[in-house]
Amino acid sequence: MSQTIEKSAHTNMFAPRYTQIPTFMRVPHSVAPFREIGGCFADTLIDIGLIGVPFDGGVTNRPGARHGPRAVRDMSSLIRATNNGFNPHEKANIYDLGDVFPEHPFELSESLDSLTEQFKKITDAGIIPVSCGGDHSITLPILRNLGKGLALIHFDAHCDTGGDYLGSKWHHGTPFKHAIDEGLINPHKAIQIGIRGTLNDPDQWKFSFDSGITVITMEDFEDFGYSYVITKIKEVVGDSPVYISFDVDCLDPVYAPGTGTPEIGGFTSREALRMLAGIEGLNVIGGDVVEVCPPFDTHDQITALTGAAIMYEILCLVAKAIK
Repeated sequence: MSQTIEKSAHTNMFAPRYTQIPTFMRVPHSVAPFREIGGCFADTLIDIGLIGVPFDGGVTNRPGARHGPRAVRDMSSLIRATNNGFNPHEKANIYDLGDVFPEHPFELSESLDSLTEQFKKITDAGIIPVSCGGDHSITLPILRNLGKGLALIHFDAHCDTGGDYLGSKWHHGTPFKHAIDEGLINPHKAIQIGIRGTLNDPDQWKFSFDSGITVITMEDFEDFGYSYVITKIKEVVGDSPVYISFDVDCLDPVYAPGTGTPEIGGFTSREALRMLAGIEGLNVIGGDVVEVCPPFDTHDQITALTGAAIMYEILCLVAKAIK
């Protein structure tokens, strides 16, 4: 953690919310563009970077998550600095680093490689990434820069450990299979929460079970409740470095209609917030919120607002974990 936090960094939070250029949580914007980082962060102490990844080249049905970061930035002006007595801005220097975007977005595998290279510049600068997608394929390039054998907390309606689809092994239904195959995630330290919905192939998520991931279905949640889930998360993860990935389709479409692959019967937003709050104390080294799809959102942008609130909760967990 940096020794001092610039008081001027938070002035935007005290301006009217409908003023200023929108940034995530109204934090200051970094002065260094991504493609020129290479040590440019040296002039500004940054502990946590809030990052947009406006890419949805990996969607298999409804596109539009590329617009998620902009919508979440806008709605995050409604997020205040302190929650339940904790202010992450008093613990860490937090900046909006702008957007990471692939150089050739029409080439899917090349796009993921490009995102990997750009996130490397961020992590090499010692900055902890908290990101907003974009579709779920964006999680893989982030994980590639955080180490090997990490623990994972994954909220989703889908396991995202599928195989090839329409001739491509790269899409938003596969990131965690690749992450395990590449040794980025330890499956015995991984937990997936909220899994449900119909399948064309009954073995679609077989990889999760066979590899040793702990899978908590919505039926499990209904039977045992959020206290059981919190206990299970802590049991699986332990004190390992852990990444949190939150797909908004883990929520019921009543609470998050603006997403590409909605599944009825999901969590309430209150249940999701309760589970995130309950895992305080874990060694969280980064996280993301993905699959906010504004073209399918309601007129009041409820999904974007929900995405902003979840992103803030992950930000708090990351800040609390900084020594």
